[in-house]
Amino acid sequence: MIPNIQECIKPISYIKTNAADMMKFVNDRKEPLVITQNGESRAVLIDVESYQEMKDAFNLLKIIQFSEMDVRAGRTKPAKEVFSNLRRKYNLGR
Repeated sequence: MIPNIQECIKPISYIKTNAADMMKFVNDRKEPLVITQNGESRAVLIDVESYQEMKDAFNLLKIIQFSEMDVRAGRTKPAKEVFSNLRRKYNLGR
């Protein structure tokens, strides 16, 4: 949780002159930094680990979305049939 949201909003001029400090800030705190230009929010600086986690989460949501489309379109099979086919394919007895 961000104790003071104002710490996480900086103008681009500040970022330019304090880039190394701002990168340390986002990497140490794991909090995004909102960059403003002409008083408007224009970009967000985040650490690489948080960015990767966000991309992974979006990819998982995309997979779920595709799965829901398959269900609506009737492109499904009963689990019993799928597992039976897998056991037969990989010679797994049961």
